[in-house]
Amino acid sequence: MGWAEGRISNFDYLLHLNMLSGRSYNDICQYPVMPWVLSNYTSNEVPDLRDPRNFRDLSKPVGALNPERLADFIERFSTFADPSIPPFMYGSHYSTSAGVVLHFLVRLHPFAGLHRQLQSGYFDVADRLFSSVARTWSMCTGSSAAEVKELTPEWYCNPGFLKNKNDFKLGTAQDGDVLGDVILPPWADESPEKFIEVMRAALESEVCSAMLPDWIDLIFGRKQQGPEAIKANNVFFYLTYYGSV
Repeated sequence: MGWAEGRISNFDYLLHLNMLSGRSYNDICQYPVMPWVLSNYTSNEVPDLRDPRNFRDLSKPVGALNPERLADFIERFSTFADPSIPPFMYGSHYSTSAGVVLHFLVRLHPFAGLHRQLQSGYFDVADRLFSSVARTWSMCTGSSAAEVKELTPEWYCNPGFLKNKNDFKLGTAQDGDVLGDVILPPWADESPEKFIEVMRAALESEVCSAMLPDWIDLIFGRKQQGPEAIKANNVFFYLTYYGSV
C-alpha cells in the first residue's frame, strides 16, 4: 500500500520485489534487475520527463520493442519443433551473470575480476565490452536476436560503474577508440552524476509510475510464464525458469 500511495519510491519498491523474488546483490546469477525506462539517449537536451515519447513501453519485454525483430521471435516460437525443448521466443535472457551483470559492471571491483575469470584471465575483446549507453540501447532494440538486456540497479544509483577509475586496460575497438569511461548521452554533458540523476528522475516520474505495474507483471508477476506470458511475448528458453534444472 505504501508504494501505491506514493510513500515508497519506485526504486525502493523494485528492490524490495527483487529481494522477495530471491534476487540478491550477493549472487551475480540472481542479481537485482531494473528496467530500461528512458528511450532517448541521443538528444542534446535532457529529455522531457513529462513526455511519454521519451520513455520505453514498459508493457513489453525488451525483445518485443522492435516490431520487426518481434515478428522473427514469434515465428521461432510458432514453428519450433524440438520435442525435447519447449518452444521459446528469446534464446538469451534479460538478466544473466555474464551477459548483463558483469557486462555492465566491468569497471568496478569485484566484477572486473569475475569478468576476467570467465575470460581466462583477460578482459573480453574491446568491441564486446560495455562502452556506450546509446549503442547498448540501440543494440537492445535493434535487429540482434541476442540482445534483450534489462538493467542493474547501478543505472539508477551509482555513477561509479560508468567511470574507469581503476584504469583498467580495456583494449582498443576496431574503430580505433581506446575504451575508458562509458560514453554517455549528449544530454548528460559527460557527467556520470548527471546521467544517474536524470535516470533516477525518469524512474520516479509520473509517466514511468503509470506503466511500471506492467513491467512488474512481466518480471515478477502473472506474465512470467504460461498463457499470459505467451500473450505478452515474454517467453524465454526453458532453462532460465526456476525449477527447470
